[in-house]
Amino acid sequence: MKHHIDLLTALDAMLEPARFKDYGPNGLQVEGRRPIGKLVSGVTASLALIEAAVAQDADAILVHHGLFWRGHDGCVTGWMRQRLALLLAHDIHLFAYHLPLDAHEEWGNNAQLGQCLGLVGQARFGEQQLGWLGEPAQGSFADAAALAAHVQAVLGRPVVLVAGKPGPLRRIAWCTGGAQGYFEAAIAAGADAFITGEISEPQAHYARECGVAFIACGHHASERYGVQAVAHQVALQLGLAHTFIDIDNPA
Repeated sequence: MKHHIDLLTALDAMLEPARFKDYGPNGLQVEGRRPIGKLVSGVTASLALIEAAVAQDADAILVHHGLFWRGHDGCVTGWMRQRLALLLAHDIHLFAYHLPLDAHEEWGNNAQLGQCLGLVGQARFGEQQLGWLGEPAQGSFADAAALAAHVQAVLGRPVVLVAGKPGPLRRIAWCTGGAQGYFEAAIAAGADAFITGEISEPQAHYARECGVAFIACGHHASERYGVQAVAHQVALQLGLAHTFIDIDNPA
């Protein structure tokens, strides 16, 4: 069994949260009272994830999307009260890392999504260098439809494709989650296609006008891999049991 400070120290050492300007606090968001022997990881600190962790008698939860965000009014009511009440009732620690978990060179969301899709990262771009640019390990894709079909098959969910110019795609950019705002930086970096979780109204026009394909594969779907990879590594380091729980989310 480990103290929660041991887990916090290990996570901070791996993810280096001080390097990032983020949208909320990284690290220990809710302090429990249990010694930690079993760690559950998940994408978001939803009530469903907390309930599943309780059912598995977890001592701590690690997530990518925590409870507290810049601009939140700070009131413990409604959904916030429900989630906090369950965590505190069972003395479960909650750890959350947002941009640091996206960015880790080996175990982060972008590294792990690239690995799943068979993309070899070669450069970084965009704000805080969170975007990745690389090439397929097995050569170029025949066209945007072929790349979209590949992403859909790997992630197991439909994607939104706005095709750019016809022809093969070799330079692929990606950034998990709600990174549609990175599309212009991906275009400037020389990408033939950009993969992220979400699409907003402007990106369809940019894709058509600039000839760069845009693929939205789901915010949740694109961010399932980093948190479990990080949790697995830290669990190995500290001798903890670890389980990843995937709470389905269509977004």
